[in-house]
Parts: sequence; C-alpha cells; structure tokens
Amino acid sequence: MSSDSGIDPGVAPSGSGCAECDAAGGWWFHLRRCAACGHIGCCDDSPARHATAHYRATGHPVIRSYEPGEGWFWNYATQELYDSGPELAPPQAHPVDQPVPGPAGRVPANWADTLR
Repeated sequence: MSSDSGIDPGVAPSGSGCAECDAAGGWWFHLRRCAACGHIGCCDDSPARHATAHYRATGHPVIRSYEPGEGWFWNYATQELYDSGPELAPPQAHPVDQPVPGPAGRVPANWADTLR
C-alpha cells in the first residue's frame, strides 16, 4: 500500500459493531473498519452493506477486516486486496465474545438465507 492511501493508524475504531446497523436496530454478518477514520461498517454480505456505503459517501478507500484473527486490507478505489498493512490503533477487532453474525438478539433465525 502506498503512503498516500488515506490510512490514519492513530484513529481508534468507532465502536464494536456497525454504527448504522446499531442505530437502526439491524444486524451484520462481518465487520469492516475504515482505515482513514475508524468507522465500523458491515460487509457486503450483510443486508445493509454499510462499509461500502461509507466508502461511497466519504471517499475513504481502504478498509481492514474487523474480525478477530484477520488482518487483511481492501482498497475500494483500486480493487486490491492486501494480506497485511500498517498497525492500526487498538482494538484490532470486535470483542471475541461478540457473535458472528451479530449482535446477539438481533440476528434473524433465517439469517443464512438472507446473505448476499
């Protein structure tokens, strides 16, 4: 990744779940973290696709997985996947006791049938 990629390693994540899903009472499959501002959004397999919507609204191109044990980055602008990148401010992932999909209590019983 180039040094002008818009990554700010000092910015903490916005929370432990998708900000928009939490506000709307929705749920997510996996979580993604904006490497520029720390916004946590849901992945493109989630019903609402908030991480991609955040990129479209802000132009912040680089996200990092916000799943425990994953450290890959994706650049929306170049459509490139990176196995690793700069260390971002902690935490690196949502809490390990947070279920996937999540959050607990808001995931429908037929969640697998609704994935994109």
